[in-house]
Amino acid sequence: MSDLLDQIDSPADLNRLDREQLGQLAQEMRALISSTVANTGGHLASNLGVVELTLALHYCFDFRYDRLLWDVGHQCYSHKLLTGRRGEFASLRQQQGLSGFPDARESSYDVFTVGHAGTAISTAVGLALAKQLRGQPEKIVAVVGDAGVANGMSFEGLNNIHLVKRQMLVVLNDNSMAIDVSQGSLAKYLSRIRLTHTYEDMKRTAQHILERLPVFGQPLVEALEHVRRGLKTTLWPGQIFEPLGVRYFGPVDGHDLGTLTELLNRLKAVNEPVLLHVITRKGKGFEPAQQDPRRFHGTGPFRLETGKAVSKVAGQTYTEAFSESLVKLARKDQRIVAITAAMPDGTGLCKFAEEFGERTFDVGICEAHAVAMAAGLAKEGFRPVVAIYSTFLQRSVDQIFQEVALQNLPVVFAIDRAGLVGADGPTHQGFMDIAYLRPLPGMVCCSPADAAEMAQALEFALKHNAPVALRYPRSTVPEGLPKGEKFVLGKSRVMRQGKDLFIVAYGSCVAASMEAAKLLAKDGIEAGVINARFAKPLDKARFKELLGSGKPVLVVEEHSVIGGLATAIQELAAGKDIRSAGVISVGLPDSFLPHGSREELLSKVGLDAEGIRQAGRKALLVKPAGDETGGARLALRALKGIKTEMENRETRKD
Repeated sequence: MSDLLDQIDSPADLNRLDREQLGQLAQEMRALISSTVANTGGHLASNLGVVELTLALHYCFDFRYDRLLWDVGHQCYSHKLLTGRRGEFASLRQQQGLSGFPDARESSYDVFTVGHAGTAISTAVGLALAKQLRGQPEKIVAVVGDAGVANGMSFEGLNNIHLVKRQMLVVLNDNSMAIDVSQGSLAKYLSRIRLTHTYEDMKRTAQHILERLPVFGQPLVEALEHVRRGLKTTLWPGQIFEPLGVRYFGPVDGHDLGTLTELLNRLKAVNEPVLLHVITRKGKGFEPAQQDPRRFHGTGPFRLETGKAVSKVAGQTYTEAFSESLVKLARKDQRIVAITAAMPDGTGLCKFAEEFGERTFDVGICEAHAVAMAAGLAKEGFRPVVAIYSTFLQRSVDQIFQEVALQNLPVVFAIDRAGLVGADGPTHQGFMDIAYLRPLPGMVCCSPADAAEMAQALEFALKHNAPVALRYPRSTVPEGLPKGEKFVLGKSRVMRQGKDLFIVAYGSCVAASMEAAKLLAKDGIEAGVINARFAKPLDKARFKELLGSGKPVLVVEEHSVIGGLATAIQELAAGKDIRSAGVISVGLPDSFLPHGSREELLSKVGLDAEGIRQAGRKALLVKPAGDETGGARLALRALKGIKTEMENRETRKD
């Protein structure tokens, strides 16, 4: 039933449709989004909620010339369907397929490549000012969610919107949800607005605006005063936004296509900043998503008929291991409190909140505030655990520096999604947290290899009287690693003995390095494996010994090759008179990595067992300094191993 959608190759094709057909098109788009996400996984509920809004925007504006900005961007699926990417939509979030976020490399309709909240108003102000300075007429539109508008950067943008003396439209998409239920005083205020405005109220509000806001003619200021006098003032969000220099209209029904198109056509003629407040329903049109929008915010593949997940990831995840360990420790220590920035489920803090509700704080999409608040709690003797994804912790670097590290406060940063996150792509890859945390004096950087080490590392972090950054990936924890002693500050752990080269692995890379060592053994190469545990402080005694051995040292980490553990060890070598074969970094390349499954990306960058094995072989082809014979023998053995494998491959082909 995609007769109309099949005819839409660009937004210009919408002009051929009447409003009744637009309604049918909205149904077809919802059906395609639902069936596609059922296969690929993705952000379902938020996208189903903005179908009519997206249609209305593209119907009323010409975004070949005008500019449309999506805050966060995970609600852009309808936008992609309308802007020439329908034929590729089945590849959503797949390697070399469509991104799940706006991507400027995909289409000129995507102005920015985005994935973080709170940015759209500020970038829209910049675009509007550029048009203002050049005297250009193109329209500027920013779509911001109710959770994103509470972000500090959104308010900074609103605080400077008075600089714009021309058209600029901010659409506040109010669905009462971020990833979880929106948090904070502004969210509660908007919730009161939502609850006190019935469908009929919103309809009357829209009609009132349309009657008093002509397209042309009547002076704008007079018209706006007529609109204001006719609206409720006891619970009117304009009381918040208008003093900041932006005219407020709403709230109106975000699923009423006819009213939305009329309003947008009127408002785009307003020659000053305007905010249109629309109320939408997250998950609209797909009953399971409507009933449980939190679960369907970001979902894996599911059965379209029932909404049930196709399969659950086998094994315990690092997040689950963190969650269980934190709850156990909190039962023994009343000082432990947990803080999340709108992600209690994704960070594993839901279980903690169930048992320790009064010690759990969800601050909304306000990462900088979360860190500064944690500093205040720590100053008063509490042990705060700030659980934030690596990509979002970047937003609070200044607070980590000044409020936490400078004060040497015992705040634990539980850095989830450190490393490759897969299908969410470059805006979400957690590739540089070691680099921006390691330079901070007093900061401890550590990483567990499995569930047992997670418990040990978290216990260590909560007892340490200084800030600790604990990083771990979006993955299941490996099983079968040898059990080891507790975490001791700055101490590594030998996982496997070797004499030909040494693999120093960090956190999530330990298991793959152990497997690589087994593969190298088949090539006649004995590789030792050291679980670094700490990127700061380093186990200097151990690493000096390795560097002085004259054998190659491979440093394997799910982090950028710049600024991570390998850089730290290279700094150690450079600062001492150590004769070594050199430190070889096996990590994430100096580039923004695209989306794809985690396994595909690990293989692509050489961080799976086979990639580490090949790095080990390559290292032994380089003659170690001070070893005129042994290095050559090892290189010969490595070459023989490669030759044997090539011969075996030829045999298999035959």
